[in-house]
Amino acid sequence: MTFGARMLKTGIAVTLALYISSWLDLSPHVISAVAAIFAMQPSIYRSWRYFLDQLQTNTLGAIIAVLAGYFFSNEPIAIGLVCILVIMVCLKLKMGDTIGLTLVTVIAVMEASGQWDFALNRFSLSLVGIVSAFLINILVFPPKPKVQLSVQIQTIFDHMSLLLRTSITNEIKENVFRDEKSALRGDIRALADKYSLFEEEHKKMRKASFSESRRLVVYKQMLNTLCKGREVLDAIDEHYFQCERLPDTDQDFHDQIVNLTKFHEHILLKLGDKLKANTTDSLLSDEHSDEFMKRTIQRYNETNINGTFRLSIVAASLYDYGYQLNRLNRLVDHHHGYDDENMITGWRSWFRKQLK
Repeated sequence: MTFGARMLKTGIAVTLALYISSWLDLSPHVISAVAAIFAMQPSIYRSWRYFLDQLQTNTLGAIIAVLAGYFFSNEPIAIGLVCILVIMVCLKLKMGDTIGLTLVTVIAVMEASGQWDFALNRFSLSLVGIVSAFLINILVFPPKPKVQLSVQIQTIFDHMSLLLRTSITNEIKENVFRDEKSALRGDIRALADKYSLFEEEHKKMRKASFSESRRLVVYKQMLNTLCKGREVLDAIDEHYFQCERLPDTDQDFHDQIVNLTKFHEHILLKLGDKLKANTTDSLLSDEHSDEFMKRTIQRYNETNINGTFRLSIVAASLYDYGYQLNRLNRLVDHHHGYDDENMITGWRSWFRKQLK
């Protein structure tokens, strides 16, 4: 968990759970607080799914604990065996995320040797915590994966663009470059997790329109393109400076990287409705990438310097990055074209209604 809204909401949910359990005269209050911490999820869909899963596994866990406590009392061996059984049940039901809180309920119930009133009290406390977290997650700063995804993509691109543009010129210190590249890898991993949340909520929480589905495809390609840009940095770090190069090689590779990052920037601006559709086609065509690859291969054929194979690896990673950028550009253009067509159709329908 990173510092942000979810951390704040966890604290609010714990406070609410403690107040509710105190108002309902349920004790110990700490169980409801623990339940609220476990139940705070990164998306509304996962909060709802977690609530339903916990309702099932906690009910089963409480029933098993009551029966085991009645027959075996609160012997430590019996508690351990029941915990193993409950874990197996949760895994069988494919509700592994609920194991932690369910075991808290089981242990608390078995502590009282399976008394029904005690079990109901502990189950109610867990339910209070889960409901508190669910309500806070919906009402206070509700998760907006789409907005967060767009912001993260722009931030990661800015970071990656700086590293790419300074990689060949060798202006940035090696230790700084590697630290920043490692941080970039972590940011892209976090972006992939955020995309998974967006995709999950998009597919399961509501019936998505065709336009929204197209945008989902665009976001997936944007993530893939950022991954290809990071692979270029890896290739440069591992291969570029370890081989001999002709005088104009650095400038050629640097120019290609500048063109790629400029193309990537324009696509993001176009997706944000800051540029018109079909305005980036001249920046980097497939033919331009082909020419760059041909020049690199020709260098290898005409020279006998050491390490040209390694230059070809870097050139291939740049070619793949450019290929994915062209694919992203076409997807963005199609997405805008579909939206424009829908807008025109909507205006026509409105005028027809006015005429009637």
